[in-house]
Amino acid sequence: MPAIVLVGAQWGDEGKGKATDLLGSSVDHVVKFNGGNNAGHTVVIGDQKYALHLLPSGILSPGCVPVIANGVVIDLTVLIEELDGLTERGVDVSRLRISSNAHVIPPYNRVLDRVTERFLGKRRIGTTGRGIGPTYADKMNRVGIRVQDLYDESILRQKVEGALATKNQMLLKVYNRRAVEVEEVMEELLRHSERIRPMVADTALELNEALDRGETVLFEAGQATLLDVDHGTYPFVTSSNATSGGACTGSGIAPTRIDRVIGIFKAYTTRVGEGPFPTELHDESGDFLREAGHEFGTTTGRPRRCGWADVVVGRYAQRINGITDMVITKLDVLTGLEKIPVCVAYDVQGTRVDEMPASQSDFHHARPVYEELDGWTEDITGCRTFEQLPPNAQRYVRRLEELMNTRVSVIGVGPDREESIVLHDMVGADAA
Repeated sequence: MPAIVLVGAQWGDEGKGKATDLLGSSVDHVVKFNGGNNAGHTVVIGDQKYALHLLPSGILSPGCVPVIANGVVIDLTVLIEELDGLTERGVDVSRLRISSNAHVIPPYNRVLDRVTERFLGKRRIGTTGRGIGPTYADKMNRVGIRVQDLYDESILRQKVEGALATKNQMLLKVYNRRAVEVEEVMEELLRHSERIRPMVADTALELNEALDRGETVLFEAGQATLLDVDHGTYPFVTSSNATSGGACTGSGIAPTRIDRVIGIFKAYTTRVGEGPFPTELHDESGDFLREAGHEFGTTTGRPRRCGWADVVVGRYAQRINGITDMVITKLDVLTGLEKIPVCVAYDVQGTRVDEMPASQSDFHHARPVYEELDGWTEDITGCRTFEQLPPNAQRYVRRLEELMNTRVSVIGVGPDREESIVLHDMVGADAA
């Protein structure tokens, strides 16, 4: 049985939560391997809408084991709030497993994240201010706090004192903010430690044993390819590896164990935060996509920047991740448009460029080269087979498939779990 990686093929918010949930009934484990509560997944089941931030979407699938792996950074207060919220709605959260090697977000990193963004002004990155970046920086600087440290109070205190020795100097002397007290950090970090203790485990070992038993494991990326710290539109990126390679380092499974890589590609493009965005629309078309697609952040509520589909980005994501199956989401949002432009290349200072520019400056100056496709007016939310789609909707999907050189296996035609067209089984025999 396979190890499957599911990644965003744009700048995030492509509908990974729905795709993960759709696959959840077919898999045994769903693993979050990067990011923190700076990204959200929205899952709609019947008349119930669930907004997930730290938890893997598999938490909503009975019998599926949700895992927060070592590559994630955890805000313990947010985690407990999310667990309590699901419990109140009748969701069983007792199956959750948390890596003992995952790093936790201390309160001083949330403070630093916010004041740094304000200090940068026009040069800000556009972070969510939740302490994600500073916590990953601590990890790389080897001064981070891990889940396992919560169960040795002496080590925990030493680490907090060591971190604050330098961070308080920055807060006081650079940002003119008050110092953070050791005791308030200790209190916050230890407040929920016993609550999560039964969930803490060597998740890398458990996942490898699950694969050895022939179970199916789905690795769910937070954020997306163009936000990957190495392969995204740096520096306007997240602080972790949101591509398929990150699934290995972020969970402790080997690359040789990955069977499929599923890319999620929205039928148009959105982006949150700062940074270049070649197909961004600043007119009524952008407003139409934002309103029709309800493009407001699950975690932040921020309006998303909207633009037409960009298959240069899609081809890049396919190459970086080794995508074997593409899921096209939110096709229904395009209903009612007479013409639908698709970006097939860029014009960079008078030169046509068919692939992602290697230079940040070139990408910043890239202007979209569009191919226009005919739209459709028919409601497609009730379609359950490809043949039921209007001919122009079929042609739109097939053209995306052709331009990105990757088969489309699922088409989302509405927000609900059932509002999907499955062309290929991405888990079973048809996945081969």
